[in-house]
This record gives sequence, C-alpha cells and structure tokens, in this order.
Amino acid sequence: MRNRILAIAAIAGAISAPIAAQAQTEITTGVVRGGSVIVDDDAGIAVDRRPAFREYIVRERVPNYTIQDRVIVGGVLPEAGITYYDVPQTYGLTPYRYTVVNGQTVLVEPRSRRIIQVVE
Repeated sequence: MRNRILAIAAIAGAISAPIAAQAQTEITTGVVRGGSVIVDDDAGIAVDRRPAFREYIVRERVPNYTIQDRVIVGGVLPEAGITYYDVPQTYGLTPYRYTVVNGQTVLVEPRSRRIIQVVE
C-alpha cells in the first residue's frame, strides 16, 4: 500500500512539474508587439534629470491621453489621437519625443511610436 501511494505521488509530481514550469514562464515573461526589446537606460532621460523633467511636464500642462493597452517599454502607441512633443535640450539631446499616456510620461521613437522609456 505504501509503495502504491509513493508511486502515485511520484507520477503526479512528474506530471505537474512541466505545468508548473510553464506557468512560471508565463508569469515572468511578457509578449510585446513587435518582438523583444533591449532597453538602454542611457538612451532616454538621465536618472538625475528625471525629477526636473517631470516638473517640466506638470508646468507645461501636457495633456494626458488614455489608451486601453498597458504602458510598457516596447509597447507601441496608436497612430492617431496622441500628440508627441520634442524633449527640450536642457534634459539631454535625444532623438525621441515625449507624451503622457495613462498618467505616465513616456519617451517614444517617433517613426514607430514604440515606447523607449517610461519616465518615473
């Protein structure tokens, strides 16, 4: 009887291990439209300039746009309905534009509208 219980437990463990591993993978990885994204944090607003940049956004009263998708690095913003602004040179020379989406300031690659940085 004891051997039968151990055998059943071993089989159940062997069956559930791949399922648990798959669930773990699904939780820790995400899919972004357009494939994998490698983020160079130096490409956007430098860490020491972010507080001043956020204050600038508030001062300029940049409108907040609402979209249904989550705002994540690598995500692509809609083609229409959002206005993109040039980043002032005082916050660093960058080829990106910024906007505010779902209450978050983001840097966007202008041609693809891909989010490069969420400025926090």
